Amino acid sequence: MTTTAAVIGTGFIGSVHIGALRRLGIPVAGVLGSSPARGAARAAALGLPRAYASLDDLLADPAVDVVHVTSPNDLHYPQVRAILAAGRHVICEKPLAMTSAQSAEMVTLARASGRIAAVCYNIRFYPLNQHARALAASGALGHLRLITGHYHQDWLAKDTDWNWRLVPAAGGALRSVSDIGTHWLDLVSFIAGERPSHLLADLQTFIPVRRRPAGPVETFATARGATLPETVTTDDAAQILLRFPSGARAAFTTSQVSHGRKNSLRWDIAGALGSAAWDSETPDHLWLGHRDAPSQVLQRDPALMLPPGAAAASLPPGHVEGFADSFHAFFRAVYADIAAGHRSPAATWASFEDGHAAMAFCDAVIASAQSQSWTPIREGETP
Repeated sequence: MTTTAAVIGTGFIGSVHIGALRRLGIPVAGVLGSSPARGAARAAALGLPRAYASLDDLLADPAVDVVHVTSPNDLHYPQVRAILAAGRHVICEKPLAMTSAQSAEMVTLARASGRIAAVCYNIRFYPLNQHARALAASGALGHLRLITGHYHQDWLAKDTDWNWRLVPAAGGALRSVSDIGTHWLDLVSFIAGERPSHLLADLQTFIPVRRRPAGPVETFATARGATLPETVTTDDAAQILLRFPSGARAAFTTSQVSHGRKNSLRWDIAGALGSAAWDSETPDHLWLGHRDAPSQVLQRDPALMLPPGAAAASLPPGHVEGFADSFHAFFRAVYADIAAGHRSPAATWASFEDGHAAMAFCDAVIASAQSQSWTPIREGETP
């Protein structure tokens, strides 16, 4: 029996989801937009058979087995609750919720539902990141000592740049940290095989007043037309130190105001026996550092990679796999578990538990920035 999806959200990332689903051969029954008119326009533009009038309308469609949530952050919690209550599988964009109390409840609901519930930390599914996790787990790098890196972009570097993520009511109290910093945190925790226990954070809003356009602006698009000044309180950038239970230490920065950095997530891991580093803007290359031998650059090649990395690859060596390919590999893994009826013991996609861990991290960032002190990350015990 064919599994059929529906997508909530018609912006940039919703279109990415639809493209990856089509590549996998997963039928998309329709989309739900921010308004019936926008939904209908995007369904026509994307060649989809239907635009739903409401979430109730979508969930009343018996053809829909899986719902992809790519709406603004404040809608994730109520939409996911309704989707799980309707007995559908769900794949939700990050951050999972607006608060850790919401995300903890979502973990409980997902467990009780028996449905597959995944969070879109897609960067795990660049093949060389899957390879790096297996490499670290094999002991090839030795005991991990120091992890450094950044996630830097420039799409909000001007005071005329605008997006709904700038508004706390829609995006949350944090911005660069929750929007892109949690990607870095999830990825290095995934590769290292452990989550941090404590952090020290500093937040900065470099552009406290922006010019908000009168009309809507799609993510990464340039605003045009009349504008009004609006005060911004969310973080343009952050600097964060981390302590891990194993004794490893980490330091990273986030920025959405770094000119020329289009989408650069970089991690550099130094272990007792060797080092490794990766950058999302050159995703088909993994740097491997040695003290007593020449350092190397591994170009993505399934024949030269450990099995998890090879399994995530879908193109031959030299044919670069990028952002859209990571969603293809991620959805391929999730939909395989949907077909099986349960999460595979070997699954590497982010669960709602992982999404809740990211929310607990955000709580600690806010608390640390306010107290200017080291703060524990309290994931708590979800029921």
